Amino acid sequence: MQAIHVSLYALIFLVALALIFDFMNGFHDAANAIATVVSTGVLKPHTAVAMTAFMNCVAIFIFDLHVATTVGKGTVDPAIVDHYVVFGALVGAIGWNIITWYYGIPSSSSHALIGGLIGAAIAKAGSSSLVASGIFKIIAFIVISPLLGYILGSVMMLLVSWIFVRSQPRNVDRWFRRLQLVSASLYSLGHGGNDAQKTMGLIWMLLIASGYAADDGHLPLWVIVSCYAAIGFGTLFGGWRIVKTMGQKITKLKPVGGFCAETGGALTLFIATALGIPVSTTHTITGAIVGVGSAQKMSAVRWGVAGNIVWAWILTIPASAFIAAVAWWLGTKFL
Repeated sequence: MQAIHVSLYALIFLVALALIFDFMNGFHDAANAIATVVSTGVLKPHTAVAMTAFMNCVAIFIFDLHVATTVGKGTVDPAIVDHYVVFGALVGAIGWNIITWYYGIPSSSSHALIGGLIGAAIAKAGSSSLVASGIFKIIAFIVISPLLGYILGSVMMLLVSWIFVRSQPRNVDRWFRRLQLVSASLYSLGHGGNDAQKTMGLIWMLLIASGYAADDGHLPLWVIVSCYAAIGFGTLFGGWRIVKTMGQKITKLKPVGGFCAETGGALTLFIATALGIPVSTTHTITGAIVGVGSAQKMSAVRWGVAGNIVWAWILTIPASAFIAAVAWWLGTKFL
């Protein structure tokens, strides 16, 4: 692939913009990781956020870079990528994140970024520029990840209920308050491992296109470290508007339910990251929370709230793609 000419200043600006998106990803999605552990009263908000941010960064030592490879090389044709496409993708993703954060809607930062890439790529080169196999996997997991979270969350809840059926509720609550610290940590680990790599993939795409990295080379270490650090700092600031929606509006959670939801969500994220599929942590934990609620009784789930969240999921990719297409056009005029 022939390298495009990008000034060093433009490259620094776009890398900084990508890290801002990564920061916002952590800020926006912090609620997914801490909502259950905060709403059950196991941890105070600031303690939960600090723990989550730390585990986001620990993921650097655990996961291979399969998701970064999918985003960097498996979503759009690398030959059409330039600084305008990257700019459009980032503006589309950041714009949609700001809109959904403002209204307290737990949408997917991951799919906002993928939608941004799709919109900018189509604006430049049409739909033929998309890598069908990669896009199909990502879209398929819009359904699979919450479904898997739902199944694992509900199965965990049923197993725990059966195992502890003769135990005193007070003893069960005390044990699962401790266990929820483990499950929340595992979920935060999965969140960092999957989400930070999406920004790595985008920066990698930009570096390859501009000739600063080899197409068949390794992702630079400074990109890996900076992306994990950015998502960790974003998590420290937390997305407080979304915590209440995730933690209490969908269903009323107790420590045992929080443990089952976080464990089901964490397992889903581990599986997806190992397969190199960028999934939505929002979709995953929402599915798991709904699974826990419905395992107790169907009426325990506020299906109207869950339905509104699903509408946000459906709109995320087309909405961020539209914003990205407009941003790509503006970028070609002014960048």
